[in-house]
Amino acid sequence: MQKRFTSSLRNKSLQLLLAGGILASSTTAFAQKTTSASPYSQFGLGQMREDLLPQYRGMGGVNTAVRRINGVYNTNPSNPASYSATQFTTFDAGLYGNYTQLNSTTRSDNTADFAFSHITMTFPMKRFGGISLGILPYSDIGYRTSSAGTVNSDPYTKVFTGEGGLTKAYAGWGVRIVKGLSIGANMSYLFGTLNDYSRVEFLPTSGALNTQQQNKREIQGIIFDYGLQYEQPLNREYSLIVGYSGSLNNDVKERATIFNTRVTPSTDPDNQNIPLDSTYVSDRSSRHLTLPLRHNVGITLARNNRWLIGADFKYADWSRFQTRAGENELRKNYGVAIGGQITPDVTSLKYLNQVDYRVGFRYNKTQYFLSDQNINDMAVTVGVGLPLARNQFSGAFSKINFSAEFGQMGKISNSLLRERYINFNIGFTLNDRWFRKPPLD
Repeated sequence: MQKRFTSSLRNKSLQLLLAGGILASSTTAFAQKTTSASPYSQFGLGQMREDLLPQYRGMGGVNTAVRRINGVYNTNPSNPASYSATQFTTFDAGLYGNYTQLNSTTRSDNTADFAFSHITMTFPMKRFGGISLGILPYSDIGYRTSSAGTVNSDPYTKVFTGEGGLTKAYAGWGVRIVKGLSIGANMSYLFGTLNDYSRVEFLPTSGALNTQQQNKREIQGIIFDYGLQYEQPLNREYSLIVGYSGSLNNDVKERATIFNTRVTPSTDPDNQNIPLDSTYVSDRSSRHLTLPLRHNVGITLARNNRWLIGADFKYADWSRFQTRAGENELRKNYGVAIGGQITPDVTSLKYLNQVDYRVGFRYNKTQYFLSDQNINDMAVTVGVGLPLARNQFSGAFSKINFSAEFGQMGKISNSLLRERYINFNIGFTLNDRWFRKPPLD
């Protein structure tokens, strides 16, 4: 028994060391600039990332009515009512990658991006439900457009770029109030900086200085969201779950400053766009931004330790969001997601039979309306959950979740752009009874 205790303690130490290492690396990763690869990210708060871990993205984004996957809880910050289902301390962290092909009627381009995606921890509280906390990306911007011109026979290029992102640090609680019915809520701190640049760039041989205007938007505020889930067992093997999650019109604060600078042209990428001096700095202006009212409804049907199928219907009203001067008004966002997963046999000795296989589809009529056209986003998704060895003494087990989204946003018409993209997400999930004292002889 002493040997069992020593082995359990050693495994716990390794798990804590791993969690601490990922947490330390995430602090640096979230502090760095984040960029998306979408020209549509220049509108509003940028490209919305949603609170989805890889295991849910692999099912098309189905999550509102998901409490467990194969009988085991997976952190689901999109619906805090799900925290009441946690039985183990659950740690989840992951990475995000993107490859995008942009096309218009006259040109095409390819972009790629890689970033830290999330870190979450969820703790069981027995009859008091469960609590969860973590750091998630909220939105990011990353775009570049250009046009050519001349002045006094000197050619120049007008360049518009954007970079930055918003991050959400959340803490939530979910509890079962009556048999089958759970409720929960998240309180989050939203923070980050969005930068839009406009530059006039001359050839390095012209001897002229480039000019640049930076619009720096610092955003922060407290936001709330909530959810409920109702689980109805159909018999010993099957269960039906209905879920709802949403948020009110949360208000956050934006502080904007404009900087006009002069820049020396350079062919060296490391020395480009470095300001020489400032010709103008505006007073910092403040305003309140109203985030969209959101409603999500979902339903899932599951067979214990075998399969799960579900559908989500999503709505977000961006029409009250305060856009900037000259920016197109945003509209309402409607979306649907369908998907599921199957595990051939969790008790099988064959590894491939223990793997979770996921597939899904999602479609969104986004909040963007440009050139008298709705900008729609759709994707087919796939994913796998790869189990790692279990600890026979503590009950701990780990899983690597991978998902890929193959999608398209927009189309080539009316001077618009079409994005075809592949989004990759990988997450490491650890479940263990971290605070249970091992038995001693």
